[in-house]
Amino acid sequence: MAETTVIIPNYNGKKYLEPCLTSLFSCEQSGQDGEAPFLVTVVDNGSDDGSVEYIRVHFPQVKLICFAENKGFCAAVNAGILASDTPFVLLLNNDTTVEDRFVSFMTEAISENAGFFSVGAKMVSMQEPDRVDTAGDFYCALGWAFARGKGKPASHYMQPCDVFSACAGAAIYRKDILEQIGLFDETHFAYLEDMDLGYRARLYGYRNRFEPRAVVHHAGSAFSGSRYNAFKVRLSSRNSVYLIGKNMPPLQILLNLPFLVMGFGIKYLFFLRKGFGGIYAKGLWKGLKLACSEQGRAKHVPFAWHRLPRYVRVEGELLYNIFRRFAG
Repeated sequence: MAETTVIIPNYNGKKYLEPCLTSLFSCEQSGQDGEAPFLVTVVDNGSDDGSVEYIRVHFPQVKLICFAENKGFCAAVNAGILASDTPFVLLLNNDTTVEDRFVSFMTEAISENAGFFSVGAKMVSMQEPDRVDTAGDFYCALGWAFARGKGKPASHYMQPCDVFSACAGAAIYRKDILEQIGLFDETHFAYLEDMDLGYRARLYGYRNRFEPRAVVHHAGSAFSGSRYNAFKVRLSSRNSVYLIGKNMPPLQILLNLPFLVMGFGIKYLFFLRKGFGGIYAKGLWKGLKLACSEQGRAKHVPFAWHRLPRYVRVEGELLYNIFRRFAG
């Protein structure tokens, strides 16, 4: 019986599906029955580019879940997670290809320790495969999430280690822990949902890891040319405030307030130069209103005294990660 279900969210990504699925099904040796030793589910977000028809014809072994409209990344992967019956679920972006033994390396890594909630792969640039796209994600007291090793030589990241959060573009999760702490927050729609989930897992006492043997080539914005756009800036700025309100108790927010004001101020000036200053500021305001709303408060991780050592440890990492961010 398969231990892992690979879940691929898709929205008008037909051009990526052939290389992605072909590399996935060829990365492991098939069983005696000729089937892959893992399951694959594609969740389609209302694509109108022929994605669904293409999968049905060329990859009939793939399970399809189809939405009538684009419900966002979080809703898509949550549907795939709920439909799976394996102990592990592995999320994979559609604009990726994977190297040999990708699934087995990820499954082996998360199986090493019952305290591992997630394990992220080593994602490298599809255009420059010797350069890292992400080797795990970090978060700092400035309110910034950032990719470990971004743009650096892939050869520098060859050892497994703990990270603050796994990047959901290529990450495996324990389904039983997801059932305990909650799935991806669909209020996010997209952006920072993986950081929010990894942060939440940390508060519940679990760990997130990086596995360098599992290598994924990622197209990302290098191909799409959309690293900055109004939709992304608006949603990511909103979610950056919402994430803080959900996971930090009031005293920790107060402690970090000078850093957060500085961090959001720097980002505002950055996006102002890009022509998105107003959009960024409106996103922050929407995030504040969301965090303070009845809907937002219902999603807060409740403060508990037994978690105090975890809050202290996380706070130490948030402060240290400021230096890590600027040290490059």
